[in-house]
Amino acid sequence: MNVQLNSISDTRKSLVVTLDQGEVAAERKAVVGEFVKQARLPGFRPGKAPSAMIERRFGKEITEELQQKVVSKAYREGLEKQKLDVLNVVNVEPGTIADGAEATITVTVDVRPEFELPDYTGLKTEVAPTDVTDAEVDAAIEGMRSQRAEFKVATREAQKGDYVKLSYEGTVDGKPVAELVPDKQIYGKVPQTWEEVEGEHEGVIPGLGKQLAGLKTGDKKDVTVSFPAEFSAAPALAGKSATYAIEVQEIRERVLPPIDEEFLKSNQADSLDALKDNVRNNLKFQKEGRNRSEQRRQVTDALLEKLTFDAPESLVESETQGVLRQFIEENMRRGVSQEQLESDKKELVENARKAAVGRVKLQLVLAKIAETEKLKVEENDINQFIYREAMRSGQQPDKFIKDLSKNRDALRGIQQNIIFDKAVDFLVSKATVSTIEPKA
Repeated sequence: MNVQLNSISDTRKSLVVTLDQGEVAAERKAVVGEFVKQARLPGFRPGKAPSAMIERRFGKEITEELQQKVVSKAYREGLEKQKLDVLNVVNVEPGTIADGAEATITVTVDVRPEFELPDYTGLKTEVAPTDVTDAEVDAAIEGMRSQRAEFKVATREAQKGDYVKLSYEGTVDGKPVAELVPDKQIYGKVPQTWEEVEGEHEGVIPGLGKQLAGLKTGDKKDVTVSFPAEFSAAPALAGKSATYAIEVQEIRERVLPPIDEEFLKSNQADSLDALKDNVRNNLKFQKEGRNRSEQRRQVTDALLEKLTFDAPESLVESETQGVLRQFIEENMRRGVSQEQLESDKKELVENARKAAVGRVKLQLVLAKIAETEKLKVEENDINQFIYREAMRSGQQPDKFIKDLSKNRDALRGIQQNIIFDKAVDFLVSKATVSTIEPKA
């Protein structure tokens, strides 16, 4: 067997393996022998049929099996001789494999890049203070009250924070909006909807909620709104000024529950001071969690800036598809239309590929850090992961484990993710930390 290694790039290699006539003949003899053992032909006991008859009867199958055996042997022994750390098989060219002739098999593979680890300890991170002010506690309690607020019919004029039930019909330069966006009638004519008066978040029609204060039930009014220059939800309205004829049908005011015994008990507190302590601890826990997440982002970003090796192309291509699906799903959840996604396809693919390159390089360096620092996946790590995922998906842990046992690739993926998490946690534990004061 002759093995030749050609370098296509730092991470892509071409393995050219040639088996001589004798090696091919030996493989074919072994394949035919297996067929003789397994074949069942009328008039012959198992394993006693003449090989010539077997070859005539199963010629096609023997040729296919021979090809698989020769390619497998060439790949296996070629890797062993060249000591390649293969990440992906990109392509296999089996050539012609026939009895009485040598066979040349070309296997293109992506290999793990060779690189020296950069200094990964002492990476700089910044965190926000975790102290909780009285004002933050009071605001959180007000938020808890708002979540339990009742909305009662009001006969007065609409005020900030009220919800107004209304109908509207829009026009642009006298032309009905419904005709401009026939597939998005929510921007054209709606017989009944609710809008918050001067709310923090925009409703469906930009700026509509800001023009409702002072109106009473039964009032009619024409209001003018301006759509943003970029309006992916309905591109035909982007940058346009529209007039909406509205009619107020009902006004409801937000009535907050009192901080009484019932309210305290529902929040697992027996006094206002106890409630404030609980809220303060929870807010501190949230701030610490945000700091941990931010530190993880900072150390991985800092590490990525130090990496100079190339990411294996096949891994990048695979990761790009996953990132692209994620981008598309996120955009669709935000209401971006299919037409807009098609229009932005080139940019989305470019951004997905850029993110994928970073992810692949980060995974490779984290794996090497984990190996260097002897980080291991313990049984308890997997158990905790299984429990979290089972709770998140609403499954019983036993069923989750049973399903996982049938999918070795999924289990390997879980182990890999745990190792990556441990490596990032290690980086954070060795990072330098400075506290940044919030901007006034």
